[in-house]
Formats: sequence, structure tokens, C-alpha cells
Amino acid sequence: MSYTIQELGGAAFLSFPEMKGLLESEFSARLGISIDALRQSGAAVDYGDLIAISPEALPEGLPLPYWCRVRMDKPLLITFDSVKDASDALRSLQRSWAPYSHTLFRRTSLIQDKLPHVNLKEKSFPFSIPSSPIGLYTLTGENTMLASAQTSSPLPAGTLAFKEDHENPPSRAYLKIQEALCEAAFSFGVSLPSPGSRCFDAGACPGGWTWVLTQLGAEVFAVDRAELDGRLMAHPQVQFMKHDAFTLPPEELGKFDWVFSDVICYPERLLGWVEKWLASGMTRNMICTIKMQGDIDWEQVSRFAAIPHSRVLHLNYNKHELTFISCQ
Repeated sequence: MSYTIQELGGAAFLSFPEMKGLLESEFSARLGISIDALRQSGAAVDYGDLIAISPEALPEGLPLPYWCRVRMDKPLLITFDSVKDASDALRSLQRSWAPYSHTLFRRTSLIQDKLPHVNLKEKSFPFSIPSSPIGLYTLTGENTMLASAQTSSPLPAGTLAFKEDHENPPSRAYLKIQEALCEAAFSFGVSLPSPGSRCFDAGACPGGWTWVLTQLGAEVFAVDRAELDGRLMAHPQVQFMKHDAFTLPPEELGKFDWVFSDVICYPERLLGWVEKWLASGMTRNMICTIKMQGDIDWEQVSRFAAIPHSRVLHLNYNKHELTFISCQ
């Protein structure tokens, strides 16, 4: 055996692509931890988009940051002599592994090839998120790696990415609802919309979310001040109303299996609308995008997160926004 494994303690946090600044800002504004100060003291080390933090700098019970796509819960330092030694070391810990590559890409690929197969390719929707654990590793040098068999996500490097349809959807927003629906099914065990389901799409224009729902066979009541893409306006499963969706009383619209919103509005207005719908009993399932207007209002985000049977998360296809999922 030509490898050694050393426990490091602490945790390592991988940001979403191009969002490391938001992750650091969240650590500071929401969690009260200055990553810059930790770097200066040597308690935080960067490996590309990955921030490894020493155990003495992490408060017990620290929540998972929203802008962290996956956390390495028990990081280890593995020193090895060869590619085979690296894969043997990982195999000795558990079966399934995914890489985070920020350097030494070819060497990472050679190590991954010697590990049990894990599908790292883009997925087709709908996709069932697996429940089996998967580890994460990243090379920190030719003969060293940071690895953790325990992570915060069952997805490879915490990422769910889909094969894209560049012809049919009227906007790329369709990817957000696909990812959110998969997360809802995984987190709450709910079934996706299907033939016979009645869905309300608030602020639907140009129709990316409505398009996904029709592809699943659902009936969609789409509301916006502007019309949808012409193909959806003529779609037999779509009923369109030109209106401000947030001013329509739930009791007058009737029951829906799912209520969706990708509306651009202040979080407090969305929160009031969500609370109104959940209190009405007219739906049990909601997926809404929490759009951030400037600096993030963490108090408002915490109010969304406090709603029972709900979850707030950042999606792979979110930008400067979060997603609220509630399945009552």
C-alpha cells in the first residue's frame, strides 16, 4: 500500500460555478464568518471554488450555506504515489466517488477511470435523484488530494445538470423547474405533475415553466400581464389569463395540485402570496423563485425557510436567486 490517509476535521464548501463571491458573502452576512479573516489566519484554504475550513473555525451546528452546492463533511488528506494508489485509497473508504477538478485535469480523469463507474453526464428529465452516498475528492497536488466519503449531497459534486433542448422551450427558465421538481420529489417524496394534474403558473411569460408542465401532461392555468409564446397560447392543455397573478384570490381560482411562480418581485411580496395560498388550502405543493433585489434580505429568506414542510435551496440553474419548495 503506497498511500496514507489523514483526518483533517472541519469541512470544505464547494460553491456553485462563478458564485464563490456569493458563498463568501453568505458566510459573512448570514453566518457571521469572515472567510478573508480565516484565510489570513490559515484556518481557510482555497482549492479553486472549494474552501476548506479548519475545525476550530466552524461553530457546531453550522447550517449548510445556500450558495454551497456540496459540503465535504469529513475531509481527509490522502497522499499517494500513483494513480492506482489514489484510486485504491478512495476505494478503501467507499464505492462511489465524483471529482471536483480545478487543476491536474488529466490526472483526475485517470483516477476517476479506475474507480467504480459513476454517471457524470448530463441527465434526461425527469430524473430520480439517487439516495446512495457519493464521495467527493479534488487533487491538491500531483500526489495529494482532499477527499470526503461523507458529503451533503447524493449528486456528483452536488450538481444536477440536464441535457438541454435548444429548439422547443420558449426560454431557458425551463431548466429551473425541471431541477426544482426533481428536488421536490427527492426531498418530499411527491409525484411530479402528470396527466390530470391542475397547475397554476404565475407570471408565466414567455412560458418556459408552462412548457415543462405540458410536457408532463398537466393542465396549466397560466397568468401574466404579457402573453406566452404563440405555441403555448394555442396549446390545448393551457388556459391563459392576462392579469397580475398575485392579485387573484386562491378561493376564487379553486384547487390546484401545484402552484408555481418565477415572478420578478420583492421577496416580501412573494412571501405574502405564498402564505396566502398555503393558508387557503387550495394547494399542497408550491415551487417559487425568490428573486434577490440587490443585497440579500436574510431575514426574509429565514421566514421562507421557517414554513413547515418546506425547503429553501439554490439550484444549479438559479442565478442571484433562491428557490422555495413546499409540499404540505
